[in-house]
Amino acid sequence: MGVVSAEAIRQFQALMEEVDEEPLKTTFQNVHQGYLTDTCMRFLRAREGNVSKAHKMLVDCLKWRVQNEIDDILAKPIIPTDLYRSIRDSQLLGLSGYSREGLPVFAVGAGLSTFDKASVHYYVQSHIQINEYRDRVILPAATKKYGKHISKCIKILDMNGLKLSALSQIKMLTIIFSIDDLNYPEKTITYYIVNVPYIFSTCWKVVKPLLQERTKRKIQVLSGCGQDDLLKIMDYSSLPHFCREESSGSSQHSNSSANNCFSLDHPFHQQLYNYIKQQSLNYERAKPMKQGSVHVDLPEVMTEESQIVKTLESELQKFGKDNELANSVNGLKINDH
Repeated sequence: MGVVSAEAIRQFQALMEEVDEEPLKTTFQNVHQGYLTDTCMRFLRAREGNVSKAHKMLVDCLKWRVQNEIDDILAKPIIPTDLYRSIRDSQLLGLSGYSREGLPVFAVGAGLSTFDKASVHYYVQSHIQINEYRDRVILPAATKKYGKHISKCIKILDMNGLKLSALSQIKMLTIIFSIDDLNYPEKTITYYIVNVPYIFSTCWKVVKPLLQERTKRKIQVLSGCGQDDLLKIMDYSSLPHFCREESSGSSQHSNSSANNCFSLDHPFHQQLYNYIKQQSLNYERAKPMKQGSVHVDLPEVMTEESQIVKTLESELQKFGKDNELANSVNGLKINDH
């Protein structure tokens, strides 16, 4: 749903004015940061303009934030540094630059992320911290720099390296996507998918019809590394390394850590990690810090995502069986000669 009526926004804001108990009121202020209408529009779009559903969604989000202390999550570093480096090497996500309109460009190594170096709670903690850093630091800084309110980002998903083994990662990705859909709705304006292997093309034909129309409109599958199309909306310096033709095409490895926005050595992750360390020092003065991962309540209800995951699992398994059969037939032919 693209357009939200002024009446729906008015009704939604009136309902939210009734939320006056602490700490829901405080966390709501941290969510909208003075842009109340924009926040209401995001949640309304996520619920197809239905005011009561959008209201329930936002209140549930606020309760989730309070119960899991999301307002304080940027004061809870993942330590030691070697553990965080392992997470960055297996959860490929980073900020590569900005579009010409000032939208932050986040790169996601969907094909080569393995999520196998830490517990699920560390990966969820890391993802939420990047979300919160985006909303509290990156987007306000972009708003100030470009002189207009910027509340959304662009994501570029690299499918290079996607294999049948991705089946084991789908549930982890589903948890992350569900957290985003339920608590950070409509924060991404467009998803660009690049370096698409045959296995993705096969699955995409089956999954695409399952997506809601508002989701379909956001997704663009680009040819090759996507460089030609992406240069229409951003400068070369903002392209992720895997969208540069001279790169090896790998999400994970680059000639320079300064160019690889997934690396802990990249300026974005250095700034993020230093910010969290500084916040933790301020936080510790108020109350002692617990060691270990932050355990965030994971989504129990997954609607669109659950259907997509089941379909993906089925298609990947079928794809694997077809490949095994083809390999067996080829082996028989070779032996016949």
